[in-house]
Amino acid sequence: MGKLDQIDFKILRLMQENGRLSNHDLAKQVGLSPSPCWRRVKRLEEDGIIDHYTAILDGEKAGFDLIAYAHVMLEKHQMEMLDQFDAAICERPEVLEYYSMSGEYDFLMKVISRNIKEYEDFQTGFLMHLPMVRSVSTSFVLKQKKYTTRLPLGLLEESL
Repeated sequence: MGKLDQIDFKILRLMQENGRLSNHDLAKQVGLSPSPCWRRVKRLEEDGIIDHYTAILDGEKAGFDLIAYAHVMLEKHQMEMLDQFDAAICERPEVLEYYSMSGEYDFLMKVISRNIKEYEDFQTGFLMHLPMVRSVSTSFVLKQKKYTTRLPLGLLEESL
């Protein structure tokens, strides 16, 4: 993976704003002809900087009214149990994000559901039935104040 230059950052910033931007329009906005622009985008994809393309849905408008953050503590930290826990959690479609953490809890997951009952079923009917789970502490989102998937590329550009 090569070092990113100003044009790469401009491409990435524009693509974060509008992932449906055509190569022609993207090239025009960054001051390149279409072929070199396309090659840069392909390199950014091959280097894994551009991971994938997706549509971002509004969960609430789609019918998911509850976002919960589940903090999970495990009984033991044996590799086999960790692998089983990872596999079980990664299969669950309602788990949008899942992190191994430092601190009091071992894992943090963002869980989306239609309502409190559905979340309760997830926690008591699934999560607490996993033999390696010692405890779960849940925080519910009252109101989302900020949400973005855009990386703050300007912070990286400052070092150029």
